Amino acid sequence: MNLQLGDVQTTALIPLAVKASESRRKNPRVIDKKAVEIVEAIGIDISKYDKFMSHEGVIARTIMLDRQLKEIIIKTPETVVINLGAGFDDRFSRVDNGKILWFDLDLPDVITARKKAFPEKERVTIIAGDILDPSWCKPVQEALSERKTKPIFLAEGLFMYLTMEQIRTFLNVLKENFPCGGTLIAEQNNKLMVKNEKFHDTVKNTNAHFVSGTDSGQEIADLVKGFRLVEEHSFNEEMKKHSIRGKLFALLLPKMNDRWATFEW
Repeated sequence: MNLQLGDVQTTALIPLAVKASESRRKNPRVIDKKAVEIVEAIGIDISKYDKFMSHEGVIARTIMLDRQLKEIIIKTPETVVINLGAGFDDRFSRVDNGKILWFDLDLPDVITARKKAFPEKERVTIIAGDILDPSWCKPVQEALSERKTKPIFLAEGLFMYLTMEQIRTFLNVLKENFPCGGTLIAEQNNKLMVKNEKFHDTVKNTNAHFVSGTDSGQEIADLVKGFRLVEEHSFNEEMKKHSIRGKLFALLLPKMNDRWATFEW
């Protein structure tokens, strides 16, 4: 498989590499057969994308978001999920209950690569688009008109590559195009990591740069009137369960890790 990805889009290879590596372990915490398949098809050295802290962070966020999403799906079996900046993520396969509708959205170069790797699936729609351009909203609106449910938006590994003004624009896109409300679950980078990105063990091996971070998800909620921060959880909560290094990181650098923040409007 020949990949031609932009600088930020190349960061999609980090969770791909981590999930493939984890899936090959004797007792994997996350199993992603598609990640293994893609990595083998790409035929590149993924070692620079699979370092300890990134590995543990990606696995922690995957476990935490899968768990949260499954809880939502149990309560709302016919929910509609929009996976923003989908990259090579295969979360649909892990959480599908046979009823949900799913949308994978990313920039055109990533979607071109994604379509080569992922066969078409019933109840899954792939959209090439920019989250700041509301034209991607139409097929989601059509799906929601039939389901009569509020949408769930996932933003994993996305906000740190957007300025706060771009995030504000995106929140307005959500509010204006989905006026009945919804839930946004977004990964939050921190300001310390933005200042010290050269020390990030995998992103430093790409040409991408962190451009924003928050000390609290409330800073995101305050960008647009009507958004409310529901809850926020550091990846440390999961990471410290699995290794001594994870426990030490959580103890010594509690604010350095990313968080999952849930918003409603």
